[in-house]
Amino acid sequence: MEYRLFQEELEEKILSPLAAKSAASKGRLRPEEKCDFRTDFQRDRDRIIHCKAFRRMKHKTQVFISPEGDHYRTRLTHTLEVAQIARTIARALRLNEDLTEAIALGHDLGHTPFGHAGERKLDELCKDRGGFAHNEQSLRVADRLEKDGKGLNLTWEVRDGILNHRTSGHPATLEGKIVQLSDKIAYTNHDIDDAIRAGMLRPEEIPAEYVAVMGGTSSKRINAMIRDTILHSTGTGDIRMSPEMRATLTGLRAFMFQKVYHSDIATSEHEKAQKIVGDLFAYYLEHPQEMEGEFRRLMEEGETVEQTVCDYVACMTDRFAVARFKKLFIPAEWSVL
Repeated sequence: MEYRLFQEELEEKILSPLAAKSAASKGRLRPEEKCDFRTDFQRDRDRIIHCKAFRRMKHKTQVFISPEGDHYRTRLTHTLEVAQIARTIARALRLNEDLTEAIALGHDLGHTPFGHAGERKLDELCKDRGGFAHNEQSLRVADRLEKDGKGLNLTWEVRDGILNHRTSGHPATLEGKIVQLSDKIAYTNHDIDDAIRAGMLRPEEIPAEYVAVMGGTSSKRINAMIRDTILHSTGTGDIRMSPEMRATLTGLRAFMFQKVYHSDIATSEHEKAQKIVGDLFAYYLEHPQEMEGEFRRLMEEGETVEQTVCDYVACMTDRFAVARFKKLFIPAEWSVL
């Protein structure tokens, strides 16, 4: 207890008055005993890292579905890059680095197999009950699905940051706003790197006006955006970029959508991926008893079949979804000896 109290006192002494303090957290969904040596936000970070959904992200698509190379980003490596960028900004602004890291590590826990192609398909399949969004599913994973239905019981501040990390969200803390911006900084830059590696993009194709502002390499672009964010957020009570850098990031994202995200190469497998998601969803609606025990238990506790099947399919990794599809719909090879 003395060590945790020391950490909480240190936050009060060192962090900005604008920072979210762990001792002043709005609390958890269910009250519980405090940890003797970790603050509440440190404890949340550890719970996220050790949960099953976090481990599954290593086999979930970021942009390229099932790339053959070992160096393309996955949903997990994306998450780690977001956390690194966000922590750097939080530390420089004297905001709560532990809270920032916890939000960053948890922001994509609910992402579907096959990236946004899978998300769009589940949103279509679930339109009659409000649709599907990965940020909402990430919070559902944390609140309901992890630990055999008990959830991770995270603090209000971490849950708010996870739910509101998308562009349309409005995080209640500056730490949540840092993650919201760091997500864009991370994926815009590492997706350029992956696109160049895949031969979809040549460095000289990046518009000169963006290179002039950010630089011509991934490290220079990331450094430029982090530096700009720190300089223009200091003393403002907000997390922001300069108008020039914001316009450059917006333009670079638009360029990536045109050149990479919506390209024939990136989308060539999307139709197949969406068929897998759709067929698995339909199959388990008809055969819910064939889902794993933890999901059948959700239905026994009152969840609808539709919600539980959505949870089950959303939790799948790319390779698990492909393997399950093959098992259910592709005839097995056999031979007579």
